[in-house]
Amino acid sequence: MDRRTQPARGMRDFLPDDIRRREHVIGVITRVYRAYGFEPLETPAVENIDTLLGKYGEEGNKLIFKILKRGEGESSGVADLALRYDLTVPLARVVAEHRGKLPKFFKRYQIQPVWRADRPARGRFREFYQCDVDVVGSTSMVVEAELCAAVADVLRELGFREFVIRLNHRRLLRGMLDAFGIAEPQHEQALIAVDKLDKVGREGVAAEFATRGIPAAAGGRLLDTFEAIAALRGSVREARPFNQRAVETLSAGVGDGASRALAELAEIVALSAGTSAGDYLAIDPSLARGLSYYTGAIFEIAVGDLAGSLGGGGRYDGLVGMFLGEDVPACGFSLGLERILVVMTERKMFPPAVTRGAADVLVTLFEGEPPADALAVAAMLRQAGLRVDVYPEADKIGKQLKLASARGIRFAAIVGESERQADSVTIKDLTAGGQQTMSRARAASYVSALLNPEP
Repeated sequence: MDRRTQPARGMRDFLPDDIRRREHVIGVITRVYRAYGFEPLETPAVENIDTLLGKYGEEGNKLIFKILKRGEGESSGVADLALRYDLTVPLARVVAEHRGKLPKFFKRYQIQPVWRADRPARGRFREFYQCDVDVVGSTSMVVEAELCAAVADVLRELGFREFVIRLNHRRLLRGMLDAFGIAEPQHEQALIAVDKLDKVGREGVAAEFATRGIPAAAGGRLLDTFEAIAALRGSVREARPFNQRAVETLSAGVGDGASRALAELAEIVALSAGTSAGDYLAIDPSLARGLSYYTGAIFEIAVGDLAGSLGGGGRYDGLVGMFLGEDVPACGFSLGLERILVVMTERKMFPPAVTRGAADVLVTLFEGEPPADALAVAAMLRQAGLRVDVYPEADKIGKQLKLASARGIRFAAIVGESERQADSVTIKDLTAGGQQTMSRARAASYVSALLNPEP
């Protein structure tokens, strides 16, 4: 195949069916986020490279798409710009730059593409959309509870029922590392390894610990604790009693910092009890989240047999301060659009209205008939809210109906000489079969009733 006709590796073209599905999911996400009082924000695709470097940890820095500085048509070999890696760091920059114009508690949502020099895989691409929701300016755990509730509402409205919002705390993780004998200088190395647990399993993480110089006994105790909580999750199915037992189990043998972190997790769970997230939260001490800017609670969405997650986030109280010079509390949650689309497509979760084709009605055009009449019928049907296409040139009726079927159009509005003279139209149902001739004034309501039957 000619590479000139292919998109770059890890990038994609979006055909009409793809876009209809994407627009449906984005529409649901936007509607829910707005219902929680979040405001829209957009930032440029390109950032100064210094804005991005040092914010994502060892692994993240390797995946930044750098843009070489150019002068007089020649590449200098030096990168001064980069493609946006995520939407959180640009948000922190915006808050630092426009703080005087923003409200005390800035609640924003942002749905835009990001780029990572990652290895493409199932549901993983080099260019993909993130759907972020963040609150800047508050240390209250109400923020975490609201974010989890908003995400739970999105997933439920999209049709998900079996999902878990995994919940952990970076200070709890660090407290456990201290308690089990992993020295503070090794914490980042240990967290990088723990973040791969879902992908490589216990043996893989243990091997990674050894490679990174983590003592085997300390690493083993940490992994034993993770397995104990996982076993508890298997025996206590309901979210609230499980989380209570998890807090009690983890409280044994951890220091003051970890105890405060556990108290914050318990508060998030308690605050969420009356929200849509209450039945989906599950404390999971193995959750690490690879990004180094997280400072508090972290979360991630797990769904069934999907490798990886549908999204995640956490508190990052120090990130804005990297640009502003003073700490500003912030917390956010990001949904991965591509992952959601993969699961919904495989499980056939999209409503019929999303997948029923390019239009509801095709208006036919016959040799010798005035095109203006077909256009007038189309305009009348569109005024009633129907999606209507017009066959652009005179052709045999069989070819016109074949095209309509191929494009997923259910109805044909046949406008021939007899219909024109009687001010009528023949509506043919290409899915169920059969046709009826009726007045043009009745046609729109007739089609609408068949498209949206009353329960």
